[in-house]
Amino acid sequence: MRVLVTGAAGSLGRVVTVGLAERGHDVVGLDLVPAPDGTPFAWHEADCADADAVEAVFAALSTGGRLDAVVHLAGLPEEASLPDELTSHVITTAALLDAMVAHRVPRLVYASSNHAVGRTPRADGELTEHALPRPDTYYGVAKVAAEALMRLFADRHGIDAVACRIGSFLEEPASVRGLSTWLSHGDGVRMVEAALTAPAPGFAVLYGISANTRAWWDLEPGRRLGYEPEDDAEDFADRVEPSPDDEVEAELVGGPFATEQFHRPALGG
Repeated sequence: MRVLVTGAAGSLGRVVTVGLAERGHDVVGLDLVPAPDGTPFAWHEADCADADAVEAVFAALSTGGRLDAVVHLAGLPEEASLPDELTSHVITTAALLDAMVAHRVPRLVYASSNHAVGRTPRADGELTEHALPRPDTYYGVAKVAAEALMRLFADRHGIDAVACRIGSFLEEPASVRGLSTWLSHGDGVRMVEAALTAPAPGFAVLYGISANTRAWWDLEPGRRLGYEPEDDAEDFADRVEPSPDDEVEAELVGGPFATEQFHRPALGG
């Protein structure tokens, strides 16, 4: 597949682009910054919140053959004001979807987040793809809105759109919560490739975690799309030190994002 990956210079993007290329996909990177030294695939610099810039990238790519899919990983990875979060996650998704419709690109794989449902109490049990939106931050609100936009374009235009509600994407789990929410680098690539290649998913949600023994979220939605995680955070359990925050972070799905330290005015600085 020929795949455009936004946010290709980010922590997730660097892993996914290399992983997809190694699996034989024709990868094109897109980011605000130049390609890292040694990048072996095509690269474009543009702001995904700039619809004209995004359209120009798609127009340029259309001269080199069919673009099969977009993997949208670009966006602020931390909490900010509501306008900044909406621009970073919703406006960018809208610009990409408009360009996809115009250039007949049929599939979007999106890096959503567990923070879209982060205020869900852990006492509610294992979370499924049917969990109602319950964001824990403005970051989570923006992820919910981006998922809703994807659903709209799936219904209106027949785009296949997969929202991956990613947990803790790290080389290894760094907290007790992470033993439940960890997504390994290898499983991250497997997850994205499954979302890219699943036959006719329509709009779908999966939880982006590894096959963790202590998993909080249901892996079955991903397995239906062909995502078979191979790693388990439990292999690192003896390296994770207990913390005084562990109990609080286990009360709600979003962990520390759901605590008072993230309470701030929606339109504040």
